[in-house]
Amino acid sequence: MKNCNIAVIGAGPYGLSIAAHLKAHKVDFRIFGNPMHTWMTQMPKGMRLKSEGFASSLYDPESSFTLSDYCQEQNIPYSDIGLPVPLETFTAYGLEFQKRLVPELENKLIASLEKVAEGFRISLEDGEVFSAKRVVVAVGICHFGYIPPVLASLPEEFVTHSSRHSDVEHFKGREIAVVGAGASALDLVALLHEAGASVQLIARKPTIRFHDPPGKKPPTLSERLRRPMTGIGPGWKLFFCANTPWAFHRLPEGYRLESVKKILGPAPGWFIKEQVAGKVPFHLGANIEKASVQSGRVQLELTNGNSTRKTIVADHVIAATGYKVDLGRLSFLSSDLQASIRSIEHTPLLSSNFESSVPGLYFVGTSAANAFGPVMRFAFGAGYTARHLSEHLAKASSHA
Repeated sequence: MKNCNIAVIGAGPYGLSIAAHLKAHKVDFRIFGNPMHTWMTQMPKGMRLKSEGFASSLYDPESSFTLSDYCQEQNIPYSDIGLPVPLETFTAYGLEFQKRLVPELENKLIASLEKVAEGFRISLEDGEVFSAKRVVVAVGICHFGYIPPVLASLPEEFVTHSSRHSDVEHFKGREIAVVGAGASALDLVALLHEAGASVQLIARKPTIRFHDPPGKKPPTLSERLRRPMTGIGPGWKLFFCANTPWAFHRLPEGYRLESVKKILGPAPGWFIKEQVAGKVPFHLGANIEKASVQSGRVQLELTNGNSTRKTIVADHVIAATGYKVDLGRLSFLSSDLQASIRSIEHTPLLSSNFESSVPGLYFVGTSAANAFGPVMRFAFGAGYTARHLSEHLAKASSHA
């Protein structure tokens, strides 16, 4: 078998940023995956990022190719703050980052990952088998789409997760119910309405909390001190989460888990509000008590806090209900390896160096959020991850 020191699984912002840093450290590695796959295939075309421009770059040690650099080269309008980044711009930038800084990427998928005496045995879908001393799992959210049980029982032709809809044009003329209160839900509602679908929004939350738009004037010094801007939003709580993931990791486990659930809950971008408010019916504070298919259409029975009942009928339901990390859904992990990974709430327990309970196996991105905080759900978190993990792996490799 061919051997390598480190294998990186995943080629999104985290995998590519880690690879760029490992390359600078002159560490032997291989990286696998379809570049920017989730962003290109599981996000709706036409959406805009919630993250500000300055927080939407990929990372190399010298910051030699930021989103700002790319937009300047391509004559694309750009601003650090206040100008939402189109999805197409971000994905094109990510692909160019890969070509320039991680040309070693192998556009291949992993069939299986097993623990062996010398490290790990990796089988690729093209039949190649090789070993690696260490493995970084950077697969992002693509495996973890969540559909609530009340909807999951419906046939797939009547309910799908939002990640299945990068293009919504085929819904033109159909009646669609979107379930959710976050960015994915409202982005889809806006795009479906624009595409000519008859769309309704259903959400458990009593109100939709849109992000605040940027001020027309730059914030004053006192305003910046009261609410410092960070890569994941304004405020001192987010400043702590964005800039000190290492400190978040040291907090008591229960507090960390609760914080990840509560901090930065569902909130669509400010720029979507004018596209949907007053144009699309919202059913807020609504719980779906029952979902069924009647005469070829979906019937959703809703109740609210006053026990008032309402029935919604649609041709199709899109569950924009987010993602829940579950190691059991990483089918390429062998059963023995799955059983060896210590976890809490189906997410891996990680050391301060992102290492799981299986020596040499690391998890980054959304899978690491319960350990390092909500910043790991954003591309911005790839900066800390790539710097810290690459330094650790470089030292570990030099001592091997």
